[in-house]
Amino acid sequence: MRARFGPILLLACALAGAAPAPRAIDAWRSSAQFSVSHVWVERVKGTVPILSGSVELAPGSEIPTSAAAVLDATRIKTDEPDRDRALESPDFFDVKNFPTWTFASTKIVPKNETAFEMDGDLTIHGVTQPEVLNVTVGGTPEHPEYRATAEIDRHAFKMSVTRLDPTIGDTVDIALDIVLR
Repeated sequence: MRARFGPILLLACALAGAAPAPRAIDAWRSSAQFSVSHVWVERVKGTVPILSGSVELAPGSEIPTSAAAVLDATRIKTDEPDRDRALESPDFFDVKNFPTWTFASTKIVPKNETAFEMDGDLTIHGVTQPEVLNVTVGGTPEHPEYRATAEIDRHAFKMSVTRLDPTIGDTVDIALDIVLR
C-alpha cells in the first residue's frame, strides 16, 4: 500500500514547489582520489574514503542545487605504508587532530545539461579554503553519477613545511566519482 502513494507524494511536492529531500551519497560506490608530483619524476596517487554526503536535486534535474561530503582522512591510502604514516603525521594532515575533511557547495553554475561548476568550501587540516570543482553528469536521470575534478594548492591548507617539501609538487589533482543512493 505504501509504494502506491510514493509517486503521488512526489507529484504533490513538485506541484507545491517543494524540493525533495537530499539524496545520500553511496559511500561504498563513490571514491575520492588525489595525485601530486613527487621528486619531479613521478606522481604519487592515493585515495581518501568518503564517509558520507548528500546532493540535493531540483525536481526533474540532474544538476544539484547543493552538495556536501565528509571524507575520512584517517584512512588515506597510497599503497605505501611508510608514506601513509607520514601523511597522517602532524607534518602533513595531522589526522589525530583533523580526522575528517569536508566540502560544502556555495554556488552551482550549470554549463549545459551534463556539466556544471561547483564552488564550495573545502576544509582540510582545520583550514577552510574556497575551491572550484568541474563536474560532469553521467548515469541516468533516476540514478545520476558525477565526476568532479579540481586542482588545489596544498600550501593553502597550512601544513608545516618539512625537509621534503621542495620535492613535492604544489598542486594536487583531485578527482571524485560520486554515486547516489
